[in-house]
Amino acid sequence: MTTIAILGLGEAGRHYARGLLRAGAEVRGYDPHHVLGDPDVRQLDDLADALAGAEVVVSLVGGQAAASVARDALPLVPASAVYADLNTAAPELKQEIGALAAARGIAMADVAVLAPVPRAAHRTPLLASGAGAVQLAERLAPFGVPITVIDGGPGQAARLRLLRSVFMKGLAALVIEADTAAQAAGADGWLRGQMAAEFGPDGEALIERLLTGTRQHAVRREHEVREALATLEATGAPADMTRATLAWFERIVADRQS
Repeated sequence: MTTIAILGLGEAGRHYARGLLRAGAEVRGYDPHHVLGDPDVRQLDDLADALAGAEVVVSLVGGQAAASVARDALPLVPASAVYADLNTAAPELKQEIGALAAARGIAMADVAVLAPVPRAAHRTPLLASGAGAVQLAERLAPFGVPITVIDGGPGQAARLRLLRSVFMKGLAALVIEADTAAQAAGADGWLRGQMAAEFGPDGEALIERLLTGTRQHAVRREHEVREALATLEATGAPADMTRATLAWFERIVADRQS
């Protein structure tokens, strides 16, 4: 039985822990900030105990904590394990984590999550690069985890993920702006119908996900848009739309905090 240690038991971590467990893996969870409270998932209080004997280590702690958690965890990770960083972060941060892993002889996979985890849990599509990508795909395939392996080192999957964010978060900002203006004009129902028709059969559900999900996860997504903007600016490509997207996310976060 494959032993998988999951670092971070927030929303995504909880879904992965439960899904992988039900798919037949031995799962250990570690998170000093969240108590999962699931009798089926073994949550350990000691990081070393959580990592002992693990064949796959999944980091889902958020981009801002990814490097510090890697520094604490990697000295305790078995040399034969794959360290998979699933956090949304800048390519440079993934490269830093990859270097930390390589210095200890541990294969690291930079993994990009390509859809909201609550929709499909551990079956959410993933994109992976880095020295540990192929090994990760092989070890998680028996549990129904869909991983597309791409060429390149740590940072390549993250870069593509952020380019995808330019589109997805920009689309969310556009829907929110249009819906806000339509509400002020008393035409929100009509405009939502128009947008849904353009999006196709799942249009209404997509609009609802964009509206509610953006507000629910505004802080994390604002950070993601900042990383996406930095990635665009590094290429020298125009980034006007992404700057406007960031302005909307900053506004939503400020409204939530006021």
